[in-house]
Amino acid sequence: MPTERKHIEVVAAIIRDENGRIFTTQRGYGEWKDWWEFPGGKMETGETPQQALKREIHEELETAIEVGALLRTIDYDYPAFHLTMHCFLCRLNGEVTLKEHEAAKWLSPKDLKSVKWLPADEEIIELLYEQN
Repeated sequence: MPTERKHIEVVAAIIRDENGRIFTTQRGYGEWKDWWEFPGGKMETGETPQQALKREIHEELETAIEVGALLRTIDYDYPAFHLTMHCFLCRLNGEVTLKEHEAAKWLSPKDLKSVKWLPADEEIIELLYEQN
């Protein structure tokens, strides 16, 4: 009998600055260490995606954000689990302090492909690249 695949639901912040650059973070731990991603994380029971995103950004970056429109929801099958990732356009409200990531960069849409992205983020990278 096949086993049910674990399902993880997360939120991600597509943070843009006034010049159109996008804030990216490099994972500092785990199986995907050194790969790049958009900041965010797992939703907790009872949270809306927007509440989860504000909480996660405060925990990871010690700052506040304005959560805007949903850009896209991505469904991706990793070997060990199925991921649903809600990606929102956001703006920063303050300075960033990295708490969980190894590094961070502001990248122009045309430079997004210069780093190694987590597989689930690839579709968003393509979308942002094409919108440029």
